Amino acid sequence: MRIATLLLASLAAANPANPIWASELPKLSFQHHDWELACDNTRTCRAAGYHAEEGRNRPLSVLLERRAGPSQAFDVKLRLGDADDGIDLPATLAMQVDGRALGTVELKGEESIGSLSASQAQALLRAVAGAGKVSWRAGGLTWSLSGKGASAVLLKMDEFQGRLGTPGAAMRKGGRPEQDVLPPLPAPVVTAASVPAGELAPLGKEEERILLATLRKTAGNEDCGDLEAIATGESKFAYAPLTSTTMLVSARCWRGAYNEGHGYWVANRKPPFAPALVTQSGTDYDKGVIGASHKGRGIGDCWGHDEWVWDGRRFVHTASGTTGMCRGIAAGGGWSLPTLVSRRPAAGAK
Repeated sequence: MRIATLLLASLAAANPANPIWASELPKLSFQHHDWELACDNTRTCRAAGYHAEEGRNRPLSVLLERRAGPSQAFDVKLRLGDADDGIDLPATLAMQVDGRALGTVELKGEESIGSLSASQAQALLRAVAGAGKVSWRAGGLTWSLSGKGASAVLLKMDEFQGRLGTPGAAMRKGGRPEQDVLPPLPAPVVTAASVPAGELAPLGKEEERILLATLRKTAGNEDCGDLEAIATGESKFAYAPLTSTTMLVSARCWRGAYNEGHGYWVANRKPPFAPALVTQSGTDYDKGVIGASHKGRGIGDCWGHDEWVWDGRRFVHTASGTTGMCRGIAAGGGWSLPTLVSRRPAAGAK
């Protein structure tokens, strides 16, 4: 239950070290039956639909991406589950809506992803918004898309992007001017600061005792149960330099069946340490970047990801998202469904 909660909440979306930066940005995550929605802070939305989970349906997923702003069309992609009874995935699929032929979809690349034409995308939208049946066929096999939950997800997307009542709305079309649709927002630019290489030597026993006691008393660390393992010697702190006076302290906070989360704190190198929590769900750190990556279930077909970047003063939450539902689409997940995105200038850029 803990991992599922983390995944649905985009893991560490609440970042005590910089709460205002992330919390004031518009974003949305929503799931209903066989469909889900992720809208990021630029107001781009991505809806993913899947095969019906009940019954013996071949795994597939569609991704409907729509950027913010007036007169934006849907970009619709199709992906078949790559672990489907050990069959070789076809290169071309025949598309049908309510039994009516709608041309073919070519699957390309190592991931075998197909792009729907504008007319195919519109037919799919009309079908799943109502009670239509959408399927693809090849080699005597059929892959069927569930429409259960689609109308609720598309309605949420329209609402988030300010499209309700406009001609371009997916669900509730109307005569409100298309120019009333909310505009796109720029992705925040985060400039990463350089950090010294390597790790810091462990603190002395007395300083480490003070640090541990401080962390135990600091609000927000109540869920870091494995801090107690530091005191017994079962676990250890790790230290990385950030500036000449500050460091990044890390320690395991919790462990599950196939995931674990580490706490990361920005602290002074000497007492008083004044630790500031970044996350309790981190999984790796490298050169000023903290990452968090967790499976939604043991076979690893669904993941949640987060990232924090050191800007010289604090760790900024720069990315958050999942790979979609646990539906057996692909090892590592079927899609990228971000709710938080940012831009980092290239090295040397001004």
